[in-house]
Amino acid sequence: MTEETANQARSQTKCPSCGGEMVFDPEHQTLHCAYCGKKAAVTVQTGAILEYDFKTAENTANLDWGAVKKVIHCHNCGAETVVDGSSVAAECAFCGSSHIIDQESSAGIAPESLVPFKVSKNTAEENFSQWIRKRFFAPRALKKNYRREAIAGVYVPFWTYDADSETEYWAEAGTYYYTTEKYTVKKEGKTETRERRVRHTRWRPVNGHFARNFDDFLVNASRQVDDKLIRKIEPFDLKELVQYQAGFLAGFTAERYSVGLKEGWEKAQQEMEKQLRDEITRHIAADEVRRLSLNTVFRNIRFKHILLPVWVSTYLFNNKVYKFLVNGQTGKVHGEAPVSFWKVAGLIAAVLALIAVLIIIFS
Repeated sequence: MTEETANQARSQTKCPSCGGEMVFDPEHQTLHCAYCGKKAAVTVQTGAILEYDFKTAENTANLDWGAVKKVIHCHNCGAETVVDGSSVAAECAFCGSSHIIDQESSAGIAPESLVPFKVSKNTAEENFSQWIRKRFFAPRALKKNYRREAIAGVYVPFWTYDADSETEYWAEAGTYYYTTEKYTVKKEGKTETRERRVRHTRWRPVNGHFARNFDDFLVNASRQVDDKLIRKIEPFDLKELVQYQAGFLAGFTAERYSVGLKEGWEKAQQEMEKQLRDEITRHIAADEVRRLSLNTVFRNIRFKHILLPVWVSTYLFNNKVYKFLVNGQTGKVHGEAPVSFWKVAGLIAAVLALIAVLIIIFS
């Protein structure tokens, strides 16, 4: 990055009135100065969001994050996050550990676009409070003692892939047909003959060609945010992607992708092939399909690196770490919650007592 580019990026987050650091305000979609209250718009470039050729990515990928950035590494969970060069991180956003150090390494391929935070920290905390109140078996102490400052706004990295697929397939297609057979039963000491329909399957070999285009196939590029957990707070509306600008990250952190571009494509291929298998099975239009074999070729593979907004919190309860996520675009919550032994035991005791009372009444 040139000195001129770095100065332009820094000027976006410097308050024009008092010179303090401004942070991005999700509710108003502006930069906000906590010192003097000044608001300023984030400069967003117009134009199409670009996708890049997968095969030449290593030689042509953009590494310019648009501002002076540094990578911090957590010794506890291994997370690597990208923060402003001047910031001093106190805790890891993913595990709450204070064992973090600055790391002399590249932030990697710069994001092409992102979905800005729309849900504020206060709203995310309130959504979590409502969610945890609905967890009947969660301990009361957790509901009372959860630290509000433990939640952090993190842009989680994703890859999107576009690809054209051509698949040759072979299978056996089954068509149902029915026959009538007779059988005997004994009724009141007599033997009766009855009839019933029996289903059979007639199998035939099939083969063919199936073409499918994949667009913006989303792959989680984080190892800190589990795939199953992130799926619980989906979907994200990718129609709201805007071109990446450093101003959107002011006051937030961005996780450095830990699933690389090639590994991400391998994950995408596996999921694409599952979809192809399901779609081709329906395409054959038989009552049953068995021994389906596919030979798929992917062409014109393109990608982009995007950031999606997630409020992340980890909390320690009875020496065990739990994590919850809030979708920073929609406010949807999902997470892990401890179970109170006493609440479970109380419920079991109440059920057993109810059963005992019913036995006494009806006996």
